[in-house]
Amino acid sequence: MCQMAWKLPLLGRARQHSARPGSSNPFGEIEAMNLKHTLLVAGLAVACGALAPAALAAQGGTPDGTITINGLVAANTCAIAVAGGSGNTITLPTVFTTNLSASGNTAGNTPFSINLTGCDKNLTSVYTWWTGSNIVGGDGNLKNTLTTNNATNVEVRLLNGDSSVINLAGGQGAQNSKSASFSSQAATLNYIAQYYATGASTAGQVSTSVSFTLVYQ
Repeated sequence: MCQMAWKLPLLGRARQHSARPGSSNPFGEIEAMNLKHTLLVAGLAVACGALAPAALAAQGGTPDGTITINGLVAANTCAIAVAGGSGNTITLPTVFTTNLSASGNTAGNTPFSINLTGCDKNLTSVYTWWTGSNIVGGDGNLKNTLTTNNATNVEVRLLNGDSSVINLAGGQGAQNSKSASFSSQAATLNYIAQYYATGASTAGQVSTSVSFTLVYQ
């Protein structure tokens, strides 16, 4: 198994619109939110290992057994691209605070993907391991790091392409981050980003970031 480490910032901004009460809006102010995520590849490192078989024999006696250790040294790294928006920017649709009025409400599902091409022909599958200080330990979502002009009670949650929830707080291999198989030296990892309410939301800006490591098999 070898791992490739990357870091991507997620930047967001929420906008607020208001309308005076009238015949078309008897309730007064309406708050709206718009979150823009920017996914930027910042770094790359790859490490693999290969170890020779080893056996240990007791002095003057017959070995009790043999342990064989296998590995893979990949010749090529993959070309990585984030798809789902313009210039690696994923934009969630505008939603109203009424869509995020109670804990557990979700809105603005937006698909994106990590596309791998030109990979080593010996690789069979890959999955993503997500890490970072902005991961909320309780629910495994991403917190809003802003403290001024910020939306409140709003987190960002990541899902696999099949809509199953990714628990970013889990350890490597324990986040429910689905793997993808290689075909013709290419693979695609599909995801969904969405707003997640931890309570009644208010309009404001949102910014967060998460790092990810590609784990090859």
